[in-house]
Amino acid sequence: MKIPIQSVAELGRALRAVRRSSGIRIDDMAATAGVSKQFASDVEHGKPTVQFDRVIKLLREMGISVSIDIPSDAQDELFRLQEKAAASGKLTASPTSKPVERD
Repeated sequence: MKIPIQSVAELGRALRAVRRSSGIRIDDMAATAGVSKQFASDVEHGKPTVQFDRVIKLLREMGISVSIDIPSDAQDELFRLQEKAAASGKLTASPTSKPVERD
């Protein structure tokens, strides 16, 4: 089911819903994702200052994929940026094997 996310709070609620419906305790989810229980709680409660890369780890752990919808006229520029990142060694593979730029 795809749902629009407009805020950190909405993302946190979605994460909490998936975790709870899976019967997974928050500390177990956090440990498996390699983050602290406090961090996982902060994400679930929509704390706006959480580190996004760690949020992605939690989402991935719960089987939640994240995608963005960019304007079609920006696609060519994105491909150029990905090629540039790959050439400089700043590209990693995502779980779907599509290139993802590292910080």
